[in-house]
Amino acid sequence: MTYREALRRALDEELARDPNVFLMGEEIGRFEGSYKVTAGLWAKYGGKRVRETPISEEGFVGAGVGAAMIGLRPVVEIMTINFIVPAMDMVVNHAAKVRSMFGGKVGVPMVIRTPGGAGAQLTAQHSQSLEAWFAHVPGLKVVAPSNPWDAYGMLKTAIRDDDPVLFVENLVLYNLTGEVPEEGTDITVPFGLANVVREGTDLTIIAHSYTVRRALNIADRFLQDGISVEVIDLRSLRPLDIDTCIASVKKTTRALVAEEGWATFGIGAEIAARLHRACFDELDAPVERVGGAEAPMPYAKNLELAALAQEDKIGAAARRLLADCGLVDA
Repeated sequence: MTYREALRRALDEELARDPNVFLMGEEIGRFEGSYKVTAGLWAKYGGKRVRETPISEEGFVGAGVGAAMIGLRPVVEIMTINFIVPAMDMVVNHAAKVRSMFGGKVGVPMVIRTPGGAGAQLTAQHSQSLEAWFAHVPGLKVVAPSNPWDAYGMLKTAIRDDDPVLFVENLVLYNLTGEVPEEGTDITVPFGLANVVREGTDLTIIAHSYTVRRALNIADRFLQDGISVEVIDLRSLRPLDIDTCIASVKKTTRALVAEEGWATFGIGAEIAARLHRACFDELDAPVERVGGAEAPMPYAKNLELAALAQEDKIGAAARRLLADCGLVDA
């Protein structure tokens, strides 16, 4: 099943399971969504459960917050993560803070689904990975699954959660195929638990979302040189499972954190800081970080590829780190 189909199946099952669940977003009904994740759901559940909205992110995210506060469970689709910027006030100042400001008596059980990432020549305003902004905010949960199984299981977990969840997808992942739970099973994937997707002994690469796929390809290449790379899929950014990362780095003694977003003040910066404190005596070299170019994303394809944290950039950083430790030639 594709990543897109896994998301659709999770939405379908949760709509059928709980009458308080409903969807909101631009063009998600008759048009079936810009990325066809919601295909067939409007026809099946009708306009009350699959609600099309105006092009007003602040308005319909705010409506979602209000609906969640009175007991409904909205799943709000933002067409791309770039378009969440007009709704930042609703996400950061309202959804994230209601439970605390109301003494725990009122929550916001809302999911915001949105794709991010770059690589399709959509230019600077449509090619961003902004999940680090939201992982910075207490009161929000932020997840970014990298495969269909986790997309299915974590979306179900998000819909059932009593707090607001930002569910970050990646445009490049929608056509990725992989295993999902058998139909008729009710499997969820917990937040705050990273997944060791490949065991290794010489280097730990920590990533999330589509960058996990790149890390796995790099691990295959290094295996040809006799270098064993362990790959950790964070899956959840807030809550963050740093313990799995620490255990891995204490074993391999070397770490690289890769992300598609900008590295400055990014996910990798937080993880590197924690690893340096927890693994100071075990590290053979400082934790390496790789992110996208510190510039607005260019339109020209060659420049876009140069700006992305592609496999060649991550692989080169890994090789430098291993060379500093004498495991490979520089």
